[in-house]
This record gives sequence, C-alpha cells and structure tokens, in this order.
Amino acid sequence: MSHDFPLSGNGTAPEETPTVQQMVDADRREPDVGQFAGGVASDEQHTALRASVRQLSTLLGEALTRHEGPELLALVEQVRGLARRPDDGELHTLLSGLDDPTAIVLARAFTAYFQLANITEQLHRWQELTARPEGPLQATVGRIGTAVEAGEIDPARVTEILARVELRPVFTAHPTEASRRSVLDLLRKIADEIQEQEDPRARSVDVARTHRRLAELVDLLWQTDEIRTERPKPTDEARTAIYYLRTLAAQVVPDLLEELGLQLAAIGIELPAHARPLRFGTWAGGDRDGNPNVTPEVTLDVLGLQHDFGLRELIAAVDELVLDLGSSTRVVEISDELKASLEVDRKALPGAYAAFIGLNHEEPYRLKLSYIRVRLSRTRDRLDHGTPHEPGRDYLGLAGVLEDLDLVRDSLLANDGALIANGPVLRLIRTAVATGMGLATLDIREHAGRHHAALATLFDRLGELDQPYGELERAKRIEVLSKELAHRRPLIGAGVDTLPEPAAGVLQLFRTIRKALQRFGPGVIESYIVSMSQDIDDILAVVVLAREAGLVDTGNADTAAWAKLGFVPLFETVTELETAGPLMDALLSDPSYRRVVTARGDVQEIMLGYSDSSKDAGIAASQWQIHRAQRALRDIAARHGVVLRLFHGRGGSTGRGGGPTGEAILSQPYGSLNGPIKITEQGEVISDKYTLPQLGRENIEQALAAVLEASVLHRSSRLPADVLDGWNSTMDLVAGSAQNAYRSLVRDPLLVPFFVAATPVDELGNLNIGSRPSRRPGGAGGLDDLRAIPWVFGWTQSRMNLPGWFGLGSGLAAARQDGREDTLKQMYGSWHFFRTFLSNVQMTLSKTDMQIAARYVRTLVDDDAAAKLFAIIEAEHARTVEEVLRVTGHEQLLATSPVLRRTLELRDSYLAPLHALQISLLARSRQAQASGITPDPDLQRALLLTINGIAAGLRNTG
Repeated sequence: MSHDFPLSGNGTAPEETPTVQQMVDADRREPDVGQFAGGVASDEQHTALRASVRQLSTLLGEALTRHEGPELLALVEQVRGLARRPDDGELHTLLSGLDDPTAIVLARAFTAYFQLANITEQLHRWQELTARPEGPLQATVGRIGTAVEAGEIDPARVTEILARVELRPVFTAHPTEASRRSVLDLLRKIADEIQEQEDPRARSVDVARTHRRLAELVDLLWQTDEIRTERPKPTDEARTAIYYLRTLAAQVVPDLLEELGLQLAAIGIELPAHARPLRFGTWAGGDRDGNPNVTPEVTLDVLGLQHDFGLRELIAAVDELVLDLGSSTRVVEISDELKASLEVDRKALPGAYAAFIGLNHEEPYRLKLSYIRVRLSRTRDRLDHGTPHEPGRDYLGLAGVLEDLDLVRDSLLANDGALIANGPVLRLIRTAVATGMGLATLDIREHAGRHHAALATLFDRLGELDQPYGELERAKRIEVLSKELAHRRPLIGAGVDTLPEPAAGVLQLFRTIRKALQRFGPGVIESYIVSMSQDIDDILAVVVLAREAGLVDTGNADTAAWAKLGFVPLFETVTELETAGPLMDALLSDPSYRRVVTARGDVQEIMLGYSDSSKDAGIAASQWQIHRAQRALRDIAARHGVVLRLFHGRGGSTGRGGGPTGEAILSQPYGSLNGPIKITEQGEVISDKYTLPQLGRENIEQALAAVLEASVLHRSSRLPADVLDGWNSTMDLVAGSAQNAYRSLVRDPLLVPFFVAATPVDELGNLNIGSRPSRRPGGAGGLDDLRAIPWVFGWTQSRMNLPGWFGLGSGLAAARQDGREDTLKQMYGSWHFFRTFLSNVQMTLSKTDMQIAARYVRTLVDDDAAAKLFAIIEAEHARTVEEVLRVTGHEQLLATSPVLRRTLELRDSYLAPLHALQISLLARSRQAQASGITPDPDLQRALLLTINGIAAGLRNTG
C-alpha cells in the first residue's frame, strides 16, 4: 500500500499542495539562480516536477508506514488540518498531549518532506535553466562584443580589465547549515536517480531499477539522524568546504572556464591561459574572531587537509590527460624546450624514468605528464610527513606545475597540436590556476583589539614611550605605529624566547602564517582581515606584527618593499561604514603602508560587513551605508591609483545581505567593481547552490557573468548627476528614519528578553551546527553580545523575520510625507540598487507570518512585554507592507512573481504544523526548566528536529 505523504490520506493531492516548481520560486529570491527563466516553467517541466515530488512523497509515506505504522500518517494529516485554522486551541490540546517519541517522528516526517521536495526542486531548476537558448556568459559577452563593435569600448581596454577580473566565492564556517552532510549526500544521490529515471532513453527495466533505488535511499534518509551528536571542530567545517570545492574543481571549473574562453574568442578577445577569472577562498580554520577553537595548529591542519584533497584532484586530472595524450614522435615532433626538460626530469627522477621509459619512450607528452604526476604525488607525501621541499623532485606551490604544463602546451602549439593544446591541456591549466594545489586560498581573520594588546607588551618592554601603549589616544597611536613602520627596526630583539599573553599567541599566529607559506607555497594565505577596524592604527598594528614575523618589509625611499600578505580592514557597523572612505584615504596616504600595497600589486582589499551593520542599525541603513561606502572607496582607490577588491560578507537571509548574487553584483555603484570581487558563501546557501554540481555551475556562471558586465560595461553612471543627487537625498531620509525606528525598538531593555523568550535562539546552541559560540564571551547578555547569525536565525524560526524589514516602513513613510512619493516610484523603476533592495524585502515580508508569530508570543512571552513590543512589531510590519506596495504600485506583495507568492502561501500548510509543534515543545521544555527539572532528552531532540524542519521549509535560516 502506498501513501502520498504529506498529501491527503486517499493518495490524491489536495488543491493547496505545492508543486516543486512552486516551491522553487518560493525559495529562490535567496540564494541565487532561483526562478526559472521568466519565473514560469514550461508545461512539460511543470509536469515533471509534480511527478517527481509525488513519487518521492509516496515513497516517504511507504517508509513511514514500514517504520512507524499508518497511525503516523493519520496524525500528520490531522495536525496539518488543524494548523490551518485561525483558532489553535484544539491543535494546542492535541500537541500538548503527545509523548516525546511521537513528537520526534512527527517533526521528522514534515522535515523529510521538505528535504525531498527541496532536492527535487534543485534538480528541475537546473534542467529548466539549461533549456534556455542563451546562458548568462554568452549573453554578457555578446553585449560586450556589441559595445566593442559600436566603438563604445576599446578592445584593448576590455583585455586590460579582463586581466584582473576575478570572482572569488569564499566558503565560510558560519553556522547556519542545519542539515548534516550525511543527509546532503543522500539527497544528492536521490537527485541523481531522478535524473537518470527521467532520461528519455531509459528502458522500462531501468525505470523499475531506479524506482527501487529511490525507495532504498528514502528509507535510508528516514533512518539517518538529522541531528549532530557533537559540535563540529574547525577541521570538520573544513572538510565540509572541501566536499563542495572538490566537486567544483572536478565537475564545474574546467567546462565553465573553457566556455568563457570560447565566448571571448568569438568576439576577438583572448583569455590568457593563466588568467584567474575564477578562484575560491575559505575561512574554515582561519576565522579566529570569537572562535577559541581556531588555533595556529588548526590552521596548519586545515591547510594540510585542503592540499591533500586538492593534490588528489590534480593528480586525477593529470592521470586523465596521460591517457589521452598518446602523441608519438613517429608522427609529430616536439619542441627543443620539452626535450631539454625531459632530460632534466630523467636526472632528477631516475626511478620514474626507469618505470615509464619502456612504455612511453616514443610518447614524450605522456612521459612529461608522468613526471608531473610523480612530483605531485611526492608533494602530497612531503606535506603529509612534513619533510623539506626537494627542488626538481616535488613542487613548492603552483608555479612549478604550471611551468611544466606550459612546456607541454607550447610544444603542442608549435607542432600541429593546437586543438589538443587548447583543449584538454588548457582545461587542466585553467583548472589548476583556479583551484591551486589546495582548492582554495585560506583567509585569516582576527579582532583588532588583540593586535593592540600584543603590541602593548612589545612597546612597553622597550620603555621608549611617554606612557603605556595601551593608554595612548588613537591619534598618538597612529603616529607611533607610522613612525615604527618607517624605521624598519625589529621590536623583538635577539635572545627573547618567551613573551606573556596575548603577545605570544598573536606572534605565534603570524609565525604560523610564515610557516604555512614556506610549507605550502606562496599565496595559500593571502588576506589578513582585521575585524572591528575603526581607524588606521588597527591596520598599521597588523603590519608591524607581520614585519616582526618576517612577512613584510616596508622598504624606504631607496629600497623596494615586499609583502607576503595583504591587509584587509573589515567595516562592520554603520559608523565604520560611514568613515570607511576617509579612513582608507588616510591609510593609503601613509608612505610605508602605500609601499606595502605597491608590493601587493597595487591591490587593496576591503571587507564590508552586512550582518553586524544590519543588527546595529536595521536593514535599510545597513544596505544604504554599504552602497555609499562602496562609492567613497571607489573614488579613494582611483585617487591613489590602486585596484579596489571589495569583499562582501553576505549571509543567506535578507537581514544579512542575502539575495541573488548576480543581482547584488549588478546593483553596486558604477566603477566600484574593477575586476576582482570576493563574496562569502555561508551555511544553507552553500548546500542549496552547490549540492548538485550542475546547479553549482549555473550559480557560478551567473555570478561570473555579472562580474564581467559590471567591470566592463558599468564603469560610468547611467543616470544624470542631478537625478542621482535627488535619489541620494531621498535614500538618506529613508535610511535615517528607518534606523531611528529600528534602534528605538532594539534599544528597548525589554527587547532582548522578548527575543529570547519568543524564539528558540537559546535552543539553537544545542544544534551543534558550528564550532563558534553563538554569544560573544564575557558579555552581559545584551544585544551586543549576541552574534548576528543567531539573531537572524531566531527571528526566522518564529516567522517574524524582523531583521529583514523592520524600520523600512517608517523610512518610506517619512519620505512620502516629505513629498517624495513620486521620487520613490522613479527610484524603484530605474535604480537597480533600490529595485533589488525592495525586491529582496518583499520576499522577506512574504515569508513573515504575524499569525504564527503571535502564537509564539502568546504562548511563550510574559504578557506585559509581549503586549508592548509585539504591538510595535505588528504595526511596523503593516506599515512596511503598505509603504512597499505604494512604491511598487502593486496591490499585493510579489505581484510580479505570482508563482513565488503562491508557493509561499502553500508552504505554510506544511510549515504551520512544525511551528505549532515547536511552540508546544518550547513551552513544555521551559516549564520543566522553571521547575528545576532537566528536560527529557527526547523532548530536546524533538525540539531540535522542529528547528531543522522549519529551516528546511523556509530555506533562509541565517
């Protein structure tokens, strides 16, 4: 007997059941390639989607019956039906009477449905996208070609910009992914089976086998525990990043970069073999800010892991090329340079020569590639055992690998092998350039305060200052540090073996970076990010410490500087964003620091924080100040003759800067993107975008196309200066009024207790989804101590979604009352920044449900606090919806995305039961704690499962 779970008990889908096509668009305002072309799927695609979700829901129903009995399905439908009623009294009575084991399986049942629906949606989203007549890269390069033909841009200018184009997604360890990798692995296998089943060439026996395999996988999904038993270590987080990076390196990067090269060649522009339009970064094992688990030893361990797996991928790629490149000297010649290199190889690796010469003595390309493979294997062994580098016998960094591969390619080009040289050989070269030997570059991040604390120890030991370093005013500290960099003397003299903390720990970190560069090669760590950068002393302090570790020499008027590391200020709060331009002007005006930037290729990286600025001042002020900061930084960089590389620290939710990456890139101020850009990929965004490599390809292609367009075609303003000035003034008013409304709420002393009571934020810590604590250590329990991720996660779980919209209604109302309603409408119609901002907010407003939120408040929060604060939240929500609709001219949210709107409505028929169950379990758990009783482990497990399920259903957990 089969069951369509969680459809109606008679096996037919009720009218309100969402298809996967509808569910895709519900989620795909965040993250990226979300909506199908035009937002509407073809009839054929729609049918396939519906068939896939029905098949999986049937298999899930059968699995539940086998494991739990038919009573569970009846309970599911009963709870689902009651959850849609305005009066929740009967539902509350039902859920309160459930024992803990039943609550567990009920939560798991709803969660499993969302997991299966989501992976099916991802697969069919990719299928629809690949059916487009023109992909993002083709369309963008075509527009560039048109501009070149029209004389609007010089081809040489395009080539010059292309040389520095670099999209770098940075995989962070930020804890917003609630699903275990074991679950994600099963879901990926399910998608593979669905794709095979839908192959029109599949025979009936193949379909039957695939159906059986799907049943097995769904059964395994039900038997797999969704909850981690312990908190992951930083190395575990690194393994998760490696899981995705390996797939991208093997299945996405080669073809994507080949297509970019072919598209550019079609308009007469060559993509150099060593160009780096795509790279990857990671924070796992390098983000030390607030995470005591990331030690220098962990950093080296993570780099070792990355290189172990990265070298495996390179070796596998070389092995494949060895099989292909059987060109014989009986048929073609080879270059003298390649002949000479083979003789050097023979002497350096005589054992390899003896092993290969018998088979490959007339196949020089295979022989050369075999030597490359041996060196890569020896490099992996060297890194594994910590033995010294042996020149000629292994590699130190990527340069030697590329040198050898270039010899192969150049010889082929010179000897009738152009197709091969520009085919498989070039694909390997470009993949190696993109991923390096370690898959991704590791960033280091540390708090500014720790550097000054370390320097206080070093300066105070010398006794040269009139007062202790820690007591210096900022202006005096800047003077001291600038002078110190100009004189180049060491602060730590010979014979100093031990220093007190924190100086010892901070210096150990810099020495670890030097050790990593020596062991793994140049560039494995490239950026040192300084969080809470408030003035230039916060950056100069890091340069001084890096100099002490032998990572920097600032040079002087007669001696060139060199720097093995770049220094990156992170501007996080609205105040820091407002002063970012003047700060960078002052920093680049310091002669010693400017020489460091010159040594780094005249590239200055700056990181912009979305999460903390939003938590600090609300989404409108955050988004606007980030936009203004980019303009200021663009102008300062141009004035100082440096290339600006902006690093956008975006999260998954709108409240943390989320939204489609391509749209976000295109909505930046003109000229702020001048080739390179870094963008964080976090938590559930990573799994949604990259679990399926096919969809990963689409997401990266869309972002890369946007980088090309913004860098090449959006270099000047598309608006008259007077129009833009008026819009700036209006946006100042909107952001200022929105910030006042937001801060009035969050500075209310009752707000944090209200938040903790009305959401499962405290229970989030038990989910074991990240190595970093959810609260900053040593705080008093206020808003400042709570990290931005749980701040957003908690509001999302209770369906208030407050960080994604609160204050905007007041801001728009203030502008309208000031007589600027027509201006707001013009801004929405013609300003990419404003239109994208309101579009993302509309999605968040649509996912907000004040009726569900009211149930949390009514059940879990003290009446006095609830009545006051929730009334304010409800009023601002209503105001925001009203004002957004006035600006857009629509009668309802997402009027231009009807499928998206309908899907959000339909998802609630499955989310509402999970919310109701979570509320009941929270009340039960807190009642036990108030009575001094430790909640039963089954109760805690059921509660965590509801958090998982709601995260799976909403998709935007943080």
